[in-house]
Amino acid sequence: MNWQAISEQISLATGQSFHFAAAHPLGGGDINSAYRLQGRDRSYFVKLNRRELADMFAAEFDGLQEIAGSGAVRTPVPIVHGEAGSQSFLVLEYLEFGASNQQAQRLLGRQLAELHRHKQSYFGWSRDNTIGSTPQVNTRSEDWVEFWRERRLGFQLQLSGRNGYLGRLQTQGERLCGVLDALFDGYRPLPSLLHGDLWAGNSAADRQGNPVIFDPACYYGDREADIAMTELFDGYGREFYQAYNEAWPLDPGYPVRKTLYNLYHILNHLNLFGGGYQRQAENMTLQLLAELGV
Repeated sequence: MNWQAISEQISLATGQSFHFAAAHPLGGGDINSAYRLQGRDRSYFVKLNRRELADMFAAEFDGLQEIAGSGAVRTPVPIVHGEAGSQSFLVLEYLEFGASNQQAQRLLGRQLAELHRHKQSYFGWSRDNTIGSTPQVNTRSEDWVEFWRERRLGFQLQLSGRNGYLGRLQTQGERLCGVLDALFDGYRPLPSLLHGDLWAGNSAADRQGNPVIFDPACYYGDREADIAMTELFDGYGREFYQAYNEAWPLDPGYPVRKTLYNLYHILNHLNLFGGGYQRQAENMTLQLLAELGV
């Protein structure tokens, strides 16, 4: 990797000369490789991927700025993104993380509710981005059910069909798409600013115990979609949910819609990582159809 080229981009972006000393590989990512880029007097966090995925990093850069602009919750400061040789890169503030205790969980619950209070006049976002490395279409819509049907659930179903996952997944998925409106009887979501991919691996606490969220796939949508994702792989404690509901209680219909919102992520895992998720996606689809009596 041409670390010198990235170092020069950091210097240009910050207005301070950055002198490269070492690059230390970091673990934990499924999509990108990550490093701590060490200079003489400071460090940065750097993500790398193929050159043709440069727009993925550009969208993540914009997403971090969008969330930071809300003032609700801390994110790593985005420094610069671009291309160097055969790879694309994203440079962020390097943060030292500590333990996420009950106090940090409570604070994150309150701060996430505050993030969700940042609204738009439409569902979607100003640009498309990615969920993992899968394209995520954010074309604006005034109709949330239409948005979810076409740009989230329908998109992933079409992609899974192209990937060879056919049969019951497709037929039952089409049936579900046709009756989505019934899941929103008496409930009108507002276009809240969402992290978009909020599982426990995408949040932490800094050394002072302040929550930090990162790796966003943000857009404006139903806040329940963010909360549902936090429950998909566990990792968040009772204090987190209690604090969120104290700040902004969830609608009574959330427990059913939670399955709908997490079906999107399970389909995405199917498309990214393979057939082990197919049965789970089929079962979730059947569960939702049964709730609707279809």
